[in-house]
Amino acid sequence: MTTLKTKTLKICGYLTPRVSSHFSEILFSVLSSFRLYNVTFPFDIITEIWYQVFVWALISSVLVHLVAALIAFCQLRKHRLGRWVPIALVTMGFLSPLTGGVCTSAAIAFVYRGSDFEMKPFFALCWGVGQTIILIFVSFTRVLASL
Repeated sequence: MTTLKTKTLKICGYLTPRVSSHFSEILFSVLSSFRLYNVTFPFDIITEIWYQVFVWALISSVLVHLVAALIAFCQLRKHRLGRWVPIALVTMGFLSPLTGGVCTSAAIAFVYRGSDFEMKPFFALCWGVGQTIILIFVSFTRVLASL
């Protein structure tokens, strides 16, 4: 019987619990590709702030839209045209952060940099996920239809 080696990871400035070395290698490669591993702490350059907020907005939006697409596919799999709706959902999961998310992330970065605040990685996560939550709220309440 073999035992898995365990080690701790430092993700976004925080130590994670001990995990198996194989899982940590996979997690390290994914986080490194998004520049979320061993980031400078805290962010003080405008491009670092913008990028981190944007990446978290993109990740959270894609996850929410993937769940919605999975539910739509399960419900509409027998419909002749309805089975293609999940493709539109996943596409919107990428397009909304690439258009509006870029602008709002830049606005957040300009405010932080203009006021000489330093952004911690956790705050970048909160701002990115917050953009997705606001997108969901506006989508469900149909605020845009009443304007």
